[in-house]
Amino acid sequence: MRNTDRTPPTEGIKYIGSKRKLIPHILELVKKVDAKTILDGFAGTTRVSQALAKLDYTVICNDVAPWSKVLGTCYLLNAKPKAAYQPLIDHLNGVVPMDGWFTEHYGGHANGGCAIQADGLKKPWQLQNTRKLDAIRQEIETLKLDPIEKAVALTSLMLALDRVDSTLGHFSAYLKAWAPRAYKALMLEVPDVFRSEGEHQVHQTDIFELVPRVSVDLAYFDPPYGSNNEKMPPSRVRYAAYYHLWKSVVLFDKPTLFGKAKRRKDTSDPLAASIFEEFRRNADGHFIAVQALAKLIQETPARWLLLSYSSGGRATAQQLNEVMQDNGKLLAVLELDYKKNVMAGMRWTHEWVNAAEASNREFLFLLQKH
Repeated sequence: MRNTDRTPPTEGIKYIGSKRKLIPHILELVKKVDAKTILDGFAGTTRVSQALAKLDYTVICNDVAPWSKVLGTCYLLNAKPKAAYQPLIDHLNGVVPMDGWFTEHYGGHANGGCAIQADGLKKPWQLQNTRKLDAIRQEIETLKLDPIEKAVALTSLMLALDRVDSTLGHFSAYLKAWAPRAYKALMLEVPDVFRSEGEHQVHQTDIFELVPRVSVDLAYFDPPYGSNNEKMPPSRVRYAAYYHLWKSVVLFDKPTLFGKAKRRKDTSDPLAASIFEEFRRNADGHFIAVQALAKLIQETPARWLLLSYSSGGRATAQQLNEVMQDNGKLLAVLELDYKKNVMAGMRWTHEWVNAAEASNREFLFLLQKH
C-alpha cells in the first residue's frame, strides 16, 4: 500500500497525533473509491486537507480550534502566487522588537542554558523571540489585512515560532534546559501556499453542527481520542490545552491564565473537553467516545467514511468494530505499527480487534455506509 512518491508535500506545526506519516495511506484508501468532495472533520494542522486539495479534491476543512481555521484559510483559500506575500513577510520581519503580553508571560532569559526563570517557571521561548513576537503580532493587527492575507501572516508566525520553541511539541509543559533551536532568531518565511481548483470551505465549528449542513462523497474523521485506561481518569490534558498558545497567538486576546505552563483559562478541562476524549462508560456500559463516533457516522451524509483509530485497549476496539459493522461495510482496514513504522495489510474484524491491544497502533478504516 505504500506509494509515497506521489504524496504531495504538506506543511504544519509540531502536533501530537499528526497524520503526516499516515497521509500516503490515507490517499491510497481515498483512491479506492470515486470521491470528489471530502470532509476533513477534525483537521488539526490541516496536513490531510492540504494533500487532498493538491490532488484536486474539493475539501471541506473543519476543526474547533481557531488556529486550525487560520491554517486552513492560508492553504485552502489562497488564490495568489507565493511570491505575492514576500513583501508582507519582509515587512513583518523588519518590525522593531518590543516588550508585550507574550514576553511578560512566555519569554525567558538564556540563563546559561537553564530555562527555569527567577519566578520558578520554565518558558517556551527566549526573550529575543517573544519580543519579536509581540511586535509582529501587533503589526499584523495594525495592517488591517484581508482574511487570507492575515491567515498567511499568522501561519508564517506560527511556523517561525515552532522552529525556535523549547518544548516537546506542545504547550502543557516546557523543557528545563533550553532546546538548541530556542537560541535561533525568530524569522518569518512565506508559507508554502499553493493554488488549487476546488471550491474549498474552511469551518471552525462543532462537528455535529456541521455535518447536517454539508454534502460530501467521503468524510475523513480523526477524533482526538483520549486514554481509555479505566484505572486512570480521562486525559488529564486535553488537545485544546496542549495548543493553548497557538490560540493566544491567533486571537491576540490576552486571556486569563493559570498554572505553571500559563494555560488559557478557557482551555481548562471542564471548559474545553471534547466528547471524543471522554473514555469513561455511560450507564449502559458503552464507552461515551465510541457512542459519539457512532452518532457521527450515522448523521454524516456521505457514501464513504474514512476513520482513524489510535489503539488503547481491546474493549473500545470491540465496541468500535460493532459500530462500524452496524452502519456499513468495511472495504479496507490498515494497521500502522509506530514502533516499526510499517503499515500492515488488511486486518478484518477479530484480527484488528486483537491487534488493538498492543500500544502504538494506528488503524485506518474505509467504510461504505449502508
